[in-house]
Amino acid sequence: MTAHNTLNPSASESSTQISDTVISVQALTEFCDEYLSAPAFKDYAPNGLQVDGGRPIQRIVTGVTACEALIDAAIADNADAILVHHGYFWKGEPAPITGMKGQRIRKLMQHGISLIGYHLPLDAHPRIGNNAKLAELLDMSIIGALYPTESHPVGNIATCTPQSAQSLITQITDALGRLPLHISAHYQTSDTNQSDGQNDRLIERVGICTGGAQDMIEQATLMGCDAFISGEISERTTHIARELGIDYFACGHHATERGGIQALGELVAEQFGLPVTFIDIDNPA
Repeated sequence: MTAHNTLNPSASESSTQISDTVISVQALTEFCDEYLSAPAFKDYAPNGLQVDGGRPIQRIVTGVTACEALIDAAIADNADAILVHHGYFWKGEPAPITGMKGQRIRKLMQHGISLIGYHLPLDAHPRIGNNAKLAELLDMSIIGALYPTESHPVGNIATCTPQSAQSLITQITDALGRLPLHISAHYQTSDTNQSDGQNDRLIERVGICTGGAQDMIEQATLMGCDAFISGEISERTTHIARELGIDYFACGHHATERGGIQALGELVAEQFGLPVTFIDIDNPA
């Protein structure tokens, strides 16, 4: 599988490759549905085929979010399908296909590109899910679920070599290419966003849920975690971390959710023998 990180995705080196293998969008969707146990999830958006481009698939582009820049990259890459983590038709959004939504879907239909998306199933998968891949990047071992009664847990507990918050900050920065925002378990008046080195508490048991799962921090505390890692932070998260005595690391919604879709693309490439290109549309959030 080819991967590249670009704000000008038309420069893909793989765009001239031609595959002799052709599959139907139904075959691709059925494989992903089954592998990810998609029907088992009650989600905020439909999982699986969201837009049928109406043509067989020879080339696939993957990305975190089905934004217009990713669609333009797929068009430049001569892709027949886009496979994403964040697709369309979220609960509560306006139903009419107009404006930005209409522009995106119009481009897909005009170029015969199918859109396939997997949200919670791609967070939760124990081997290629976002949590699993982030834990792997950080040299952590997943040992259980944040909510033990869930059959397909979307949040996990992992263990790591005992280390300081500063050590974990360095590890996260090296793994994701960005500095996380750290809220210390101990209130510090000098700098509330970064550890000042005075906290010698070691972190060994870590709650992980990628993306916008900052409100799982209380559950991570209940499960005995020393720290919680997610993507985003809310104003309330700072106070919760300090008052409950748990370190919090906001590592970026996009940055923490690249791993799952890349791994799914690699699996699809291996399964069907098709060229699959991961395109990383830069997003600091």
